[in-house]
Formats: sequence, C-alpha cells, structure tokens
Amino acid sequence: MTHRLLTLACLTVLAVSACKQEEPAAPTDTTPAATDTAPAAVDIVPTGADPAGAEFDVRAFAGTFSGTLPCASCPGIDTTLVLNPDGTYAITETYQDEAGAPAQMDGTWTAEADGTQILLDPNSKSEQDRLFAIDSNDHITQLGADGQPAESGLDYGLDRQPAG
Repeated sequence: MTHRLLTLACLTVLAVSACKQEEPAAPTDTTPAATDTAPAAVDIVPTGADPAGAEFDVRAFAGTFSGTLPCASCPGIDTTLVLNPDGTYAITETYQDEAGAPAQMDGTWTAEADGTQILLDPNSKSEQDRLFAIDSNDHITQLGADGQPAESGLDYGLDRQPAG
C-alpha cells in the first residue's frame, strides 16, 4: 500500500511539474467567483472515478481550513491549516484546557490519489506526514497513517474559512 501511494505521489508531482508552464484550465463550476483574489471552485474527482482529463489545481484549492479535532487528553484541538498556493502550508494546533503555546508546524503539501487526498510533508523530519481526504471544495477530513478514516466515528473534519 505504501509503495503504491509513493508511486502515485511521484506520478502526481511529475504531472504537476510538467504542466507548470501551461495556463490552468478554466473551472467548469458555474459558481461565480466573489473577487479576483478568491480561490476558484475546484471539481473534485470522487474516489474510484475515472480521473482522465481531470487535473487537481493546487492554486485554486489553496485556502484556510479550521475546526476542532478530537483529543484523548483534552476536550479538543483547535486546528487551523493554511494551504498556500505555492504548495507550502502552516498548521497551528491549540489544545483546549491545556497551558502552553499553540503547536505550530509548516512544510509542503501535495495532492495525492488523483486529487482526492492532501499529503502534508512537514519541514521538521521529527514530525510525521499527515493525510487528509478531500470531501469537497470546502471540507477536508484528517486520515490515519494508513490512509483510512478513523474508526472511532469522531469528527476529524476541517472546514474552509472565508478569504479575508
């Protein structure tokens, strides 16, 4: 499974880097953009769908996602994930009811599995990669290290925040 995921990641990076000089295709979503700086809507290819001809637009998907993730030792972890259009990210996690500064991490992010997942690769190699499923243009869900949703049934989702 890891070998297959690594192969898909390499192919995705190769495909994205080969297309960098081309103009991105116009989005097929009919939703008008609020402003020229607002991210355009992205058509997400559902898992198992034929991705032929469908490309994931990293710049269009970039944005800020936040929510409260489950925590074993506290009521929750207030999480804000900023996905930058240049492929970098920053994540801030604040453990509720615990003293101390928020945990911050940064690195690079890439679209994986035909644009249905996001891989966070931290700059600090002491931290593990993280994987998120792209549920829609406005919602992502943190996955386990095995690439599967948590079996606990708890909400590991983050919602897109308005640009501003």
